Amino acid sequence: MDITFAKLSHPSVGGLITLAAENAGLTVTAVQLDRKMRGALKRAMEAEKFTGKNGQLLVILAPAGLRADRVILVGVGKGKAFDSGTAERLGGHVLGKLKSLGMRHAALAADPISGSALEASDIAAHMAYGASLRGYQFDRYKTKRPKASTARLRKLTIMTSNPSKARSTYKPLAGIANGVFLTRNLVSEPANILFPAELADRAKALHDDKIKVEVLMPTKMRELGMGALLGVAQGSAHEPRMVVMQWQGAPSHADQTPIAFVGKGVTFDTGGISIKPSAGMEDMKWDMGGSGVVIGLMRALAQRKARTNAVGVVGLVENMPSGTAQRPGDIVTSMSGQTIEVLNTDAEGRLVLADALWYTQDRFKPRFMVDLATLTGAIIVSLGNKRAGLFCNDEGLTQQLMAAGEMVGEKLWPMPIDDTYDADIDCDIADMKNIGSGRGAGSVTAAKFLQRFVNNRTPWAHLDIAGVTWSKKEQMLVPKGGTGFGVRLLDRLVAENYETQ
Repeated sequence: MDITFAKLSHPSVGGLITLAAENAGLTVTAVQLDRKMRGALKRAMEAEKFTGKNGQLLVILAPAGLRADRVILVGVGKGKAFDSGTAERLGGHVLGKLKSLGMRHAALAADPISGSALEASDIAAHMAYGASLRGYQFDRYKTKRPKASTARLRKLTIMTSNPSKARSTYKPLAGIANGVFLTRNLVSEPANILFPAELADRAKALHDDKIKVEVLMPTKMRELGMGALLGVAQGSAHEPRMVVMQWQGAPSHADQTPIAFVGKGVTFDTGGISIKPSAGMEDMKWDMGGSGVVIGLMRALAQRKARTNAVGVVGLVENMPSGTAQRPGDIVTSMSGQTIEVLNTDAEGRLVLADALWYTQDRFKPRFMVDLATLTGAIIVSLGNKRAGLFCNDEGLTQQLMAAGEMVGEKLWPMPIDDTYDADIDCDIADMKNIGSGRGAGSVTAAKFLQRFVNNRTPWAHLDIAGVTWSKKEQMLVPKGGTGFGVRLLDRLVAENYETQ
């Protein structure tokens, strides 16, 4: 979809979208339209009891006096509550309606909203951003054209009094969207295409965004003592990789200590010898969702030129059963030197992260670390598909993450990580075991396992994104499929707290 910005006008084809605040009268463009339509817009509003409530839509087909195919009136709610987040969600809402109508071209008039702190150019940019996020489609493997009713919107023109300023505001937002799209692409790829070496190659494309990318091969990982990660990978014909990405955006006078993001990258998870049930196993292609978020985030930070130094580290493996696969009862030695009894080979993501976290902490000494992983089904039992679980050893970082999530609509919920859970992963014959002793608190014991690979000096947060990485239905800013959850959240975390102004 091509999004452009232009001066206010009345297009001759497609749909014309205009805004209305709740019980506040029509915008300037809507007043002009009503005149051209000889009062038909106001009459339609009265007939349909349109009041301008947030998200309310009124569609007028073949409007008299206009050459456009349709006029769509969009309610923005109370003007005082109309902020950038509301504008983005409405942009996605409008895009969803346009898709359902099968429209190919549309123009949206972004007029000022009485009572809102947003300028018209801000409204234009943020509605364009929301429409862009909702307009994403992953269809590269389709060979048949879609039906007319679900045709792709080809062009959306956002009309405003100052299109140049709107373009300037939109540019960094488009960079964030590109990061989200990269994550969604990676999560959506099938595992026969996106195995560890291929995912590492995709990450190398970040060179184009001025990001330094290193790829650690198995030999190097063995030299470093990454026995936990390598143990997961040993059953697969596909060799593991670890990818290290560095963005240097902080000015020379600023603190050069990086912030760090770590992702679980299991490109397919059969469960290994502790094999999963076959029903639904196809979903395990997105068990690399955490790594996808880290890679997409690095692109977002680079494309909007974030004024910070950031490191992204992803451990990439495939978890398969075979004659060489890790067995339940095996003991592995992690890079930290701590030993782990592997009681369940399907609790593999924490083994990958154990070495990735230690490597990141040991090499970069970051200001904080945030890891992301589709780690446990238990977090879905706890929180469903609305929020990700947040486990954190630092109250300040917890509050920053919670606030960022609320701002962008990628919400978190703080989970316990106190020491009362720690003994559950103690082991008789090794330093720890990779699962707890019972069925309860599975997400918590997984987080406690990870915490053993983080020193007490480093602020650290673990985001269990198992319930929010994939959506089975369309949402306001998210199409059906890969969500990209975490990219906008962590970008906002950085923007609000860790950039040099």
